[in-house]
Amino acid sequence: MAGRASTGGARGTTRAAAGSGRPSSGASRSGASRSRGSTSGRKPSTSRRPAPAKKSPDLIDKGIDAVGRGVVKLGKSAGKAAGRTREIDPAHRRDGLGVGFIVLAVIAAAGIWWGAGGPVGRGFSAAVGAVFGTPGVLLPLLLVVVGIVLMTTEAHPESRPRVAVGTLLMVLGVLGLVHLFSGSPTEPGLWSGAGGGLGYLAGTPLASGLSPFVAVPVLVLLTGYGFLVLTGTPVRELPNRTRRLLGKPVAGDEDIDEESDERHDDEAAADPVDEEAPPARLRRPSRRRQSAADAYAYADDEADTPAPMPEPAAEEPPPPPPRAPRKPVRVIEPVSEPDNPPTGEQMSLAIREPLGETEYKLPPPDMLPGGPVPKTRSSANDAMIEAITGVLEQFNIDAQVTGFTRGPTVTRYEIELGPAVKVEKITQLTRNIAYAVATDNVRLLAPIPGKSAVGIEVPNTDREMVRLGDVLRSANARNEQHPMVIGLGKDIEGHFLCANLAKMPHLLVAGSTGSGKSSFVNSMLVSLLSRATPEEVRMILIDPKMVELTPYEGIPHLITPIITQPKKAASALTWLVEEMEQRYQDMQANKVRHVDDFNRKVRSGEITAPLGSERVYRPYPYILCIVDELADLMMTAPRDVEDAVVRITQKARAAGIHLVLATQRPSVDVVTGLIKTNVPSRLAFATSSLTDSRVILDQPGAEKLIGMGDGLYLPMGAGKPVRMQGAYVSDEEISDVVQFSKDQAEPTYLEGVTAQKASEKKEVDADIGDDLDLLVQATELIVTSQFGSTSMLQRKLRVGFAKAGRLMDLLETRGVVGPSEGSKARDVLIKPDELENVIWLMRGGGGPGPEDEFEE
Repeated sequence: MAGRASTGGARGTTRAAAGSGRPSSGASRSGASRSRGSTSGRKPSTSRRPAPAKKSPDLIDKGIDAVGRGVVKLGKSAGKAAGRTREIDPAHRRDGLGVGFIVLAVIAAAGIWWGAGGPVGRGFSAAVGAVFGTPGVLLPLLLVVVGIVLMTTEAHPESRPRVAVGTLLMVLGVLGLVHLFSGSPTEPGLWSGAGGGLGYLAGTPLASGLSPFVAVPVLVLLTGYGFLVLTGTPVRELPNRTRRLLGKPVAGDEDIDEESDERHDDEAAADPVDEEAPPARLRRPSRRRQSAADAYAYADDEADTPAPMPEPAAEEPPPPPPRAPRKPVRVIEPVSEPDNPPTGEQMSLAIREPLGETEYKLPPPDMLPGGPVPKTRSSANDAMIEAITGVLEQFNIDAQVTGFTRGPTVTRYEIELGPAVKVEKITQLTRNIAYAVATDNVRLLAPIPGKSAVGIEVPNTDREMVRLGDVLRSANARNEQHPMVIGLGKDIEGHFLCANLAKMPHLLVAGSTGSGKSSFVNSMLVSLLSRATPEEVRMILIDPKMVELTPYEGIPHLITPIITQPKKAASALTWLVEEMEQRYQDMQANKVRHVDDFNRKVRSGEITAPLGSERVYRPYPYILCIVDELADLMMTAPRDVEDAVVRITQKARAAGIHLVLATQRPSVDVVTGLIKTNVPSRLAFATSSLTDSRVILDQPGAEKLIGMGDGLYLPMGAGKPVRMQGAYVSDEEISDVVQFSKDQAEPTYLEGVTAQKASEKKEVDADIGDDLDLLVQATELIVTSQFGSTSMLQRKLRVGFAKAGRLMDLLETRGVVGPSEGSKARDVLIKPDELENVIWLMRGGGGPGPEDEFEE
């Protein structure tokens, strides 16, 4: 019993010591008490002595764990560093690949030529001899050439399949010939002295099956065909290529030279893009060829250096590469490369000469400077691709990012879905994608118009500015000779956008404060001043804000001084209606359908005044009326303004009269149904709500825009809007162009545009009835006190509650006060300085207004 107790005590003490790693006084006392009365009471002390030695396995385990954790952390760090190499500039990656080839060439030369490469060099030399045979001695030189080419030339992803196929055919042909002329050895040990393993595979089957006499010409033809594929030369172009190498002229080159000379004479040799290649040879690469583009081949370097002129023999597009199971992400290049000259030189504005005999000169092109060369890819795009791909993988959606198109403000990433994947699965992930890319302005296109792909538009973190000078110097603007062409900006694919106001024929522009609406109006006016003479285009500018269009005061294109009073604006719109009717009468009398036909016949002398008439027919200029804030006009004179706007938009297109209506409050009481129906072209900048977007575009989208010129352009007849970045023109550029126009000519104002005749006096509205005097008193009381209360009208005017409520309703319909808010006082919408105009309109708007009486 005593022995068992002693043993148990020792075991308990040992377990306690081993479990804690340090002596435990409690455990020792327990063991000692259990071993009392035993003859072997000191045995437990001897069993406790080895306990501290059992600490070593724990320390070893901890050390192993620490080493393991360190190795894991090192591996993760190396993996992250390898992943971050994708953020390196592609030019540096291409240079690194070239340096790698040169290093490999040095190792190969050391082992093959001098046998001084050590074990690595000797092994490399043996491998090259076994694969390539005797011609392997040239491998170091070829590696050096490849490395130099990679570092000194640009990437052309579309030519990689052609180069690979051509090189393989040439290598097989040459090695097969060397193998046959070396005696066709069959022992593997003798291949290094002949054509190597590749030569054996290429030459021996042909020699065995067809005899060497037939195998040699077959391999020669194979080598020649590989050379033609490598250089991109079709067989039918061999004679022309040979003549060019010998310096002899080729048929067709003289025509190209003559066309180039004529173009240089016409444009003063200012277009470097046209010098390189005629426009007829510009072709857009097909989607299949673009899909072979490397995932990390940026186009920044291609924008800095002009692309070499393609040989005429390379007109045939290379065969499309086979579709891979996982397509790399590609950069979709813009279609029209001449729009943006890569060398940064400015092209001259190709504006047609004025039609009339006048000395008016258009502003020179150097008044509108260009912007920086746009980027086509950056490291931010790679990060977005990874984020979108991660969201798709997290939700187990069979889809992948196959390409993207970078614009100045946003980038559109294209996602192609796998089989049996619904488009709704992508659209349901809008918020998840916005969370992954850390922005809330994500817009989805499902699908992209004209493509079997879903588009995700994400704002650029490094957005670019679009200058109006670049837009007006683009090919789209130079090809349009109409004086009413304006520069809009650049779309999401990098193409410059221009629009002909005569074809719109009217435009509605809307957007919240700071969205870019005023910048667009400035760009439009500067475009017209840069392209049109006063004989071609005349303008009426309506600026109720009084400050937006002030820089354009005094330009020779104006029909009347800039209008700031809503009453005069309504009179000017009425004058436009009369001018439209007069033009239609002349067109009807001379049996023409459009003002352009009428002007052409007037210039040719086909239309003349009848005998006895003193009238002299002159060409009608285009008339453009710009209303910078439609809401102010609709607030003060809604009926007159709406009636005139509707009549002009319905009929004035053929008469050469066009309207541009801009507003920052696109509500249904400002942009009415009649106005929307007759204004087919819309331009929406960033709005504050989905409702405003639906009012402008009849569809959502404008509420997702990011402001500062980011807009959606919906031309007449289009089903979906085009996302664009509006062109920017600085105040200094506006001042220079306006001053140049003022120096050319003085404005010729027409009388009676803003005046209203006494015979045009209108009767008081029927809903006012006999309460005109009370209504005028109520208006004066509310506007002067800026407090809209029905109870105040009861006390001040001494009328009952019903009469005061009716007066308040009449004031609400005329925009004096806002809607009712319960027991609170109504908001007063009219300022004291506008009181006289409001009362004048209430009295019928007849005769001269208060401003006219003051002027008299």
